[in-house]
Amino acid sequence: MKWKFWFYLMVLLYVVAGVNHFINTPVYMSIMPPWLPYPKMLVYISGICEALFGILLLPVSTRRIAAWLIILLLIAVFPANIQTTLNYGRQHDIHFWISAVRLPLQMVLIWWAWLYTKPREKKGALA
Repeated sequence: MKWKFWFYLMVLLYVVAGVNHFINTPVYMSIMPPWLPYPKMLVYISGICEALFGILLLPVSTRRIAAWLIILLLIAVFPANIQTTLNYGRQHDIHFWISAVRLPLQMVLIWWAWLYTKPREKKGALA
């Protein structure tokens, strides 16, 4: 039962986060590393991917690939997390500590997704 809760929480997290890229685009634009081309397009693409991969977790037939895609996405967006921390540090922003904690949290999110890359062993296991 508890696995199902965490599983559906994960799905919700990625779908909501993906949709949020379209609702709060300026926030995501502000954390894009300056060396990346077409930042607005990348914000939209990452939002689509986040929502889509979250939805693809639902069917058992696509769950493993969705989990791997989420892991790749988390790795791909890590430079934006670093950029956020750098920006807040330079600005002496009070949110610096939140962004600094977010960096190692990325590993927890990767581990969480990795749990769903494994074949389903028995009914009820890992959702």
